[in-house]
Amino acid sequence: MKPLLNTLFVTTQGAYLAREGLTVAVSVEHETLARIPIHTLHSIVCFGVVSCSPFLLQLASEHNVTVSFCTEHGRFIARMQGPISGNVLLRRAQYRATDDATLASGIARTVVLAKIANCRTVLLRASRETEIAEHEQQFTAAASRMRRILSQTETAPDLDLIRGMEGDAASTYFSAFDPLIVADKENFYFRARSRRPPLDNVNALLSFLYTLLANDTAAALDAVGLDPQVGFLHRERPGRPSLALDLMEEFRPVLADRLALTLINRRQITADGFHTVESGGVTMNDETRKTVLTQWQLRKQEEIVHPFLQERVSFGLVPYIQALLLARYLRGDLDGYPAFFWR
Repeated sequence: MKPLLNTLFVTTQGAYLAREGLTVAVSVEHETLARIPIHTLHSIVCFGVVSCSPFLLQLASEHNVTVSFCTEHGRFIARMQGPISGNVLLRRAQYRATDDATLASGIARTVVLAKIANCRTVLLRASRETEIAEHEQQFTAAASRMRRILSQTETAPDLDLIRGMEGDAASTYFSAFDPLIVADKENFYFRARSRRPPLDNVNALLSFLYTLLANDTAAALDAVGLDPQVGFLHRERPGRPSLALDLMEEFRPVLADRLALTLINRRQITADGFHTVESGGVTMNDETRKTVLTQWQLRKQEEIVHPFLQERVSFGLVPYIQALLLARYLRGDLDGYPAFFWR
């Protein structure tokens, strides 16, 4: 099994990454703050005004360490990676599958079924844990609605209907999201999903976590030789990692949403860490981003029993495992793609 390596997140503005032998040296104003051996890293993510030497980029390429660049507030800009890995026959199989309406619909349907089921599991767990009768009823009603959508999705004949089911399920799930937040309701509330820009603290947190998850998923697809740009549920668009967006749907509620709720409900982040910019969007300050990134790394180290492999694995390896299973299906080694259904 692939080892779970670290991701180096660089959030300090003005930081400079350079190569020192086989280590990544991080410095600010000519003072070296850290040296990290390259063999311990899976990826490097730079936020805002962070620069890298060409020799550092070469070192990262030689060790299959991707380097991603985001804005200071977490919006993805670009990724640098070394030579494309994997078998060209696998990518050809992927391209043929995405052009085949039946195959594409089958994979998209499986992904959406897993997403809806996992969102529903989040709500059912909450209904058992809450002591507020009104909230329990709201969670149960949304879960029942999502169960009906699951049944409809199982028989949806084409991609348009599958996408419609996914949108209906997402709307139902987020309609019951606000009661999941139980701490500091004055500052952390959820009315509706907003992006580009996020319009409240919760949406800003979710968008940031979704960026991290998309980056990890794209790197996992690269690692097994699939093309992150060519998807099934999300169709191709220049610059969009469509397959990464497909695959992350399965574990978005488990990894990102639950972590967001944990951070808020345990008061690990506060309203002081968010501010509204001139455009009306809400962003996080540097200290809050560091807290989120630290907890993201800790969450990825937690172990679960993978529902298909029936082996204990780190949460952070789930995107890689699912990418590997999808590759095996496209190569014809599996009869179907076994999506990630959380228990």
